[in-house]
Parts: sequence; C-alpha cells; structure tokens
Amino acid sequence: MTEANDVMTIDDLALYLKIPKSTLYKLVREGQIPCQKVGRHWRFRKEAINQWLDRYATRGSDAKTN
Repeated sequence: MTEANDVMTIDDLALYLKIPKSTLYKLVREGQIPCQKVGRHWRFRKEAINQWLDRYATRGSDAKTN
C-alpha cells in the first residue's frame, strides 16, 4: 500500500527535483516523465520518479562518455 507522501503534486515534485514547474509541465506534455492525471491535476509517484531519475542519470553519464 502506498502512503500519502508517496504521491506528489506538481508543486511537490518541483521542490523535490529543484526545477521550475514550467519545466515539469514541458516534461509532462512531451511524455518524458512518469505521471498520472487525476481529474485536472497531475500526480507523480515518488518511486516512479526515483526510477526515472536513475534511468536519466545512467543515460546522462553514457552521453558524457561518448
């Protein structure tokens, strides 16, 4: 079972990732970040975001070595 803290709003995620909300909305629009729409609001599972960060970091380090 997930806890309430495991699901973040766009504001929560912007603080968590330390990026502007406008950047998050762009990632959402482009389908680049795992998210779910609940009514008119976007929600993000912390576990999915952490896995996405791990994959992104791996690709980022691969790009630096090429």
